[in-house]
Amino acid sequence: MIDYEILLLFDAELPEERQNEIVTRTRELVERGGAFESHDVWGRRRLAYEIDHKGEGTYHLLTFQADPGTLDEISRVLKITDGVIRHLAVKRPKPGATPSGPPPSDDREPEYAPAAFESEGEE
Repeated sequence: MIDYEILLLFDAELPEERQNEIVTRTRELVERGGAFESHDVWGRRRLAYEIDHKGEGTYHLLTFQADPGTLDEISRVLKITDGVIRHLAVKRPKPGATPSGPPPSDDREPEYAPAAFESEGEE
């Protein structure tokens, strides 16, 4: 199983009961093929730009472990659920994991080198 987190953006006018229903439905989908870890309510916040003529939204962060197929089903359901403005699912890095790619080498040229100071006519 893979560690995931989903950030849900709900319509700010959506009643709290309906938000809880959507989170509960998502949790049930996770538990069919994984393990639900936590639910963190970030609350109502102003959006950087309007989405569907709405300037505010309510954020919820869900963390869980699941198989990729389960994540696909969760995303499918969230796309068609009324009240969910946006959702973003990302894979969480393992603790102590290093970023991918080659490590920087120490023998490379510095990005900038100080100019050599030479006085004209002086030796």
